Amino acid sequence: MSPPRARRAAVTGIGVIAPNGTSTETFWKSTQEGTSILDRVTREGCDHLPLRIAGEVREFDASSLIEDRYLVQTDRFSHFAMAAADLALADARLGQADVSGSPFSAGVVTAAGSGGGEFGQRELQRLWGQGSRFVGPYQSIAWFYAASTGQISIRRGFKGPCSVVAADEAGGLDSLAHAARAVWRGTDVILTGAAEAPLAPYSMVCQLGYEELSTVDDPSRAYRPFTAAACGFVPAEGGAMFVVEEESVARERGVPVRATIAGHAATFTGASSWQRSREGLGQAIRVALDEADCAPEEIDVVFADALGTPEADRAEALAITDTLAAHSRRVPVTAPKTGIGRAYCAAPVLDTAAAVLAMEHGLVPPTPNVFDPCHDLDLVMSRARPAELRTALILSRGLMGSNTALVLRHGAAHAA
Repeated sequence: MSPPRARRAAVTGIGVIAPNGTSTETFWKSTQEGTSILDRVTREGCDHLPLRIAGEVREFDASSLIEDRYLVQTDRFSHFAMAAADLALADARLGQADVSGSPFSAGVVTAAGSGGGEFGQRELQRLWGQGSRFVGPYQSIAWFYAASTGQISIRRGFKGPCSVVAADEAGGLDSLAHAARAVWRGTDVILTGAAEAPLAPYSMVCQLGYEELSTVDDPSRAYRPFTAAACGFVPAEGGAMFVVEEESVARERGVPVRATIAGHAATFTGASSWQRSREGLGQAIRVALDEADCAPEEIDVVFADALGTPEADRAEALAITDTLAAHSRRVPVTAPKTGIGRAYCAAPVLDTAAAVLAMEHGLVPPTPNVFDPCHDLDLVMSRARPAELRTALILSRGLMGSNTALVLRHGAAHAA
């Protein structure tokens, strides 16, 4: 049941740390140009693994962005989240003075799937190689899924509603919905998003059990959803954070409303049950559209989940055509993640950042490395497509069975 909508949840700040850019501007430039950065994994200790290709964040120096006292007690995935949070707050022109008078009016919601695998691996190596006296106290918290939420809220002094969503890859979109609902209920500001760092050896070995993981060693062929050559997905690291605040508060501050979170829904259909995900994802789309009071023909662009296996891609394509009906053959569909990899919980929030930027620039970004699609979708390939974009639909599914749909409206849609 939808909550009262006297308040609107507005996106006023975006911060991105991605394989194709460590700022929102560089991320969008690469995304709209369809640049693919997929390449061989270069992380130490990974060269012998069958997983060869990934989306790495290679131009990121955590020590130059995060204070030492936080750096030593956190994992790489939290470094991404803290850095992206700083960028989002700066973008929203929201400083410490804006919330210091009422710290309980600001909260943090993040999603995470892999947790702090790199930090955990390092400490376990010390345990088995040197003994328990060489294991630091932060091992107990740095690996934990909630670490990013905790560290961001402590670092920023936000004492309002704080939580972590552990709901499969689709939890990235669910975190945005939690933020929106907190705003609808009375919280003024929520920092929300997701970040992942699953490319340490321990984390990568854990992923090898996923049947949907691509082990193709050619970067241009390793991740090709919606084609006959689909062979699985390529993992990635990075993430995005957003400032979500009550729309009237944002306008009173004089900051632009970049988008509003209009509708959301989530379902569950079981692990790797991709045929069933057609029904589950379709139901999520229908309920999200209903919550947004949005007709199917109002959707101007779809950012697809794009898992990259024939069965999963077919189910998603059918879910789109089932719910958008005849309009599905005209609405552009895109999956920019094929150029950077699928960053688990961070994948749909990176899509959300791209969707907001696409609406602002009037451009549907392309789907890199994909040609000759074999499904009845208007898949945007090769180059960005100019279009008037007022409403975007973002889709996400998780390997364990979650399905989520999110509807965004252009920030100008509710301008006074």
